[in-house]
Formats: sequence, C-alpha cells, structure tokens
Amino acid sequence: MLGEGILKGLAETAKNFFGSYISAERLTTVEYPEQRIAPFEAARVFPFLVYDGGDWEAGLRCVACQICEKECPPKCIFIEKSKDKKPDALGKPQFYPSRFDIDISVCMSCQICVEVCPFEAIKMNTEFELSTDDRFGGLLLDRKQLAKSNEYYHEIHATEAASVDAHLAAEKAKADAKTKAAAEAAAAKAAAAPAAKPEGAGD
Repeated sequence: MLGEGILKGLAETAKNFFGSYISAERLTTVEYPEQRIAPFEAARVFPFLVYDGGDWEAGLRCVACQICEKECPPKCIFIEKSKDKKPDALGKPQFYPSRFDIDISVCMSCQICVEVCPFEAIKMNTEFELSTDDRFGGLLLDRKQLAKSNEYYHEIHATEAASVDAHLAAEKAKADAKTKAAAEAAAAKAAAAPAAKPEGAGD
C-alpha cells in the first residue's frame, strides 16, 4: 500500500505523544531545578583530576607527562611540569603538574584525554551546572578546582572506578613483587660472595 510506512511512522509518533501524558514512565521532562534526574553512569561532561588520600596536592595521580595536552583536539589543556619529584601510587618518584589548567569554554568533552592517560589520572565528570558571568576567569579551571577524590570518582562512575582500582592494585602488587625479588637477589648475591681478605694477611 502506498504510504504505509508514513502511516506507521505517524501512528508511532501519536502513540508516544499521547502516551507521555498518561504514563509516568514516558514523561520526558521534570520540574528542574526542583526535580533532577540522576545522570547515567556513562555520562560525561568535563574532565577532572583524580587524587588518592586526603591531600589533593600530594595525592594527585597526574605525573605531568603532558600526553593529554598534546592529544587534546581543541588544545584547552595547559600543563607545566614541576622541577622536583614526588612518589606516585607505586612509590616511584615522578614529576607532578605545578600547573594544570583546563579551559572548559573550549573543551568539547571528547574524552580523548581520558583515553590516552597511562596513569588513570584524568576522568570525565558528570557535573554540568558550570555557567558563570566571568567568561575568562570563571571557565578556566586550575588543578585545585579540577582535583576530585577517588571516593568522588566511585560515586559518579562506580563500575569504571572499581575496574581502575583493581588495575592499579595489580600494577602495584607487580611492582612490589619485582622490588622484593630484586632485593632478595641482591641479598643472596652478597651472601654468596667470598669474604674479603683482611688487610695485611699472609697468603
């Protein structure tokens, strides 16, 4: 029948239109901001920096490798590497960002920075109410404003955060085992080495 597809489409549209008035499950709007819909776990808005422990500055996972800055398509990430080092999550001395800014007025929420980060240091937030009347200062977030605890990360992306924690724990266990094996090998080598001959002793 000619136009059958059009009629089916119109019927489906009418069903959805009238159904939204009588079915609570089909309501598409809420009385925002009094009512809010919880964001999906996979939702992403703008990036934030993850830190471990109670001190955001000491616990930042970022080691200022600047990969995210290089890979960012709109070039909205600005990083300055520190001159000194601090221990990372594995206890290895690493550089850290003395400056880490993101211009969220330019950020397009592509998540490439998250994908390329080898240290699980940058993730996507679900917070979207970031409007401000300060066009430049208010939308340029520094490292303190970007820093969010690992507990916060678990709140907004529970499944992903649990997977990341398991991965980091496995990497730490591997690094600890390697360090322990190296120490044991060094101790065994020292024990097997012949005792040094006392100075002046005869043949």
